[in-house]
Amino acid sequence: MPETKKIAAAFHQRAADYDQHIAVQKRVVDNLVEHVRSYPGLLPNSILDVGSGTGSLLRRLHSLWPDASLSGLDLAYNMCLRSADKLGESCLVVNGDAESLPFSDKSYDLVVSTSALQWAGNLSSVLSELQRVMKPGASLCVAFFCEGTLCELQRCLLEAAANRNCGIQHAGRLHKFWSIDDVKAILAEMEFEQVVVNCETEIDWYDDLYFLLRSIKNIGAGTVSGGVGGGLGWRGVINETARLYREYYGENNKIPVTYKVLYLHASSAHL
Repeated sequence: MPETKKIAAAFHQRAADYDQHIAVQKRVVDNLVEHVRSYPGLLPNSILDVGSGTGSLLRRLHSLWPDASLSGLDLAYNMCLRSADKLGESCLVVNGDAESLPFSDKSYDLVVSTSALQWAGNLSSVLSELQRVMKPGASLCVAFFCEGTLCELQRCLLEAAANRNCGIQHAGRLHKFWSIDDVKAILAEMEFEQVVVNCETEIDWYDDLYFLLRSIKNIGAGTVSGGVGGGLGWRGVINETARLYREYYGENNKIPVTYKVLYLHASSAHL
């Protein structure tokens, strides 16, 4: 199955329970809203959220600018249904792919996205599409998980696979997050203005590895990040990963999970 269809299917299946399992994603929405509110003179008439999920960010932005027209796009059909149900007629919700936005050129004053672009197979293509639909002088504000996210899990899983003489293909495909250097290199080839890129760290605490893996699976990310290896010996690899995780990082009967969040703000070129 093509990667975009895997992503869509995974989040489509978990849409009903998604909001119950997204503590860090909710904090990212809070942070991005504060970023947007700090922009001097920003009064958008039209707003697009790419990877809009269940509509949390759009609802927040609607409260800030109730007269602005809202659009949301998500790859997962059930996410679109949930978002449309919550937002009602105040928002146009479209099921589609960020690499081929179904919107006209120069349509939006503000383009936003949270916790979505880390799944982009071609980030350059996605950013080009975001730029295409921005009006001259429009603002872009996005946040997504970057390199360093789930670093504890990645280290322990790789070591556990090696300890049990398993290749990483047996342990499951680990998702490769974009690095800040990757993003800056892509942006250097584009025509955005006033580009600001920074990275912030979020840490969540879980009872154990098994609870963490269930949490990842419950939002649909387990499938697309390679969180399921399967096959003979997989349970042994997971048990070894859990042991190493607690040995290296355990504190007060909890384990930490690091999320690196890249925040990008830019403007489209003025005429």
